[in-house]
Amino acid sequence: MLDRIREVATRLEPRLLEIRRHLHAHPELSGHEHQTAAYVAGVLSSCGLQVREGVGRTGVVGDLPGTGRDRRCLALRTDMDALPIEEQTGLPFASRQQGIMHACGHDLHTTLGLGAAMVLSELGEPLPGDVRWLFQPAEEIAQGARWMVAAEALEGVDAILGVHVFPSIPAGVVGIRYGALTAAADDLEIVIQGESGHGARPHEAKDAIWIAAQIITMLQQAISRTQNPLRPVVLTIGQIQGGRAANVIADRVRLLGTVRSLHPETHAGLPDWIESIIASICKTYDAHYEFHYRRGVPSVQNDETLTRLVEAAAIEAWGQTAVERIEEPSLGAEDFSVYLEKIPGMMFRLGVGYPDRQNPPLHHPQFEIDERALIVGVITLAYSIWRYWQPAVKG
Repeated sequence: MLDRIREVATRLEPRLLEIRRHLHAHPELSGHEHQTAAYVAGVLSSCGLQVREGVGRTGVVGDLPGTGRDRRCLALRTDMDALPIEEQTGLPFASRQQGIMHACGHDLHTTLGLGAAMVLSELGEPLPGDVRWLFQPAEEIAQGARWMVAAEALEGVDAILGVHVFPSIPAGVVGIRYGALTAAADDLEIVIQGESGHGARPHEAKDAIWIAAQIITMLQQAISRTQNPLRPVVLTIGQIQGGRAANVIADRVRLLGTVRSLHPETHAGLPDWIESIIASICKTYDAHYEFHYRRGVPSVQNDETLTRLVEAAAIEAWGQTAVERIEEPSLGAEDFSVYLEKIPGMMFRLGVGYPDRQNPPLHHPQFEIDERALIVGVITLAYSIWRYWQPAVKG
């Protein structure tokens, strides 16, 4: 079956390149993927899939029924949204939308999903079970997966696969990670309420800026002495608002930040740990505080059985040297993890870097993809899906 999948994918490659370049030239921001969704639905319908639009606001779901010999349903999730970045690649198919760019590879992700659907629908041999494609909106704002789940896109699904491009891995290489792939990402807001006063008489006031500085410093120091160093935590205060004039002591400061962690136990305890430090410092200096902690997305924890499945499929398709075991997780976030709260799943990294030049990172205005990765991703996904119903892969 691998040879048949390779044959069909190779024949479709010019069409897939055309699709990818069209999507790249017409990016849409999170929650506004209307034209992208319509385009995706059209391609899926032409493949004979059962298509539902407007799922999770602007999401698209495509179903390929199997023979029913195996009642399990496998899903493939790919995301569709772009970023508010002005493209600087100079490509002939560069973004035509000012200030909007596919700088995270979601145009390729969408094409990979469509490619896998096109290949599997042309095999001429129905799969034992059902396959569902989830074309998800709004990954960049970490909302789309929750919208899709709320719209019951996972109903009847037993497991899910995902893929994300990675420019630091060369095109032609598939990156596999067992266990934690990405971090949990949460948002925090801290408001310090002191008392204003003259800048020359700080002892008569309660300096909210100074107290906020103590909190920032103590949070960073406390990570290294109270958190398990084998379970990393990154806390970044990215925005500070406060003060009215250079010679007036600030009575109110607002801090906004992000918190990243990998382990579920650590993640669960972070709000109480952070608030205890804030409360202690504010009590010492007789200030008041407000603390708001918003859970974002959990860590992507790859299912071991599904990871073995994709790794084995990639090795069989491309050889051992083209499959790279990723040793360290990323502290970036990915809302694919929301699906994993419901069902087991696995996400792999697809190398898209050029081997002979410097590759700008994700979310960079000059981010570019080596399109030789396209056929690698399509065949890896299609063959992994086909193998899902075959005898279990042994590690």
